[in-house]
Amino acid sequence: MNAETFNSRYPVGTPVFAYPGARPEDFPNDRRLVTRTRSKASVLGGHTDVVWVDGHSACIALSHVDVVSETV
Repeated sequence: MNAETFNSRYPVGTPVFAYPGARPEDFPNDRRLVTRTRSKASVLGGHTDVVWVDGHSACIALSHVDVVSETV
């Protein structure tokens, strides 16, 4: 999903699972953050769609973010 589509579907504050290192299907022992978006998604360096999340100091590629329901 690109940044424009992400922003049209999900407002800032959307609950997500974020994978700063690698996705769990690739590396099951990597860390998963249970968090919320704290910015709109944008394009980093003209090539990577990213979003900033609470509790992490760097942006995370949208390919490493899964939107979840409020109840998770």
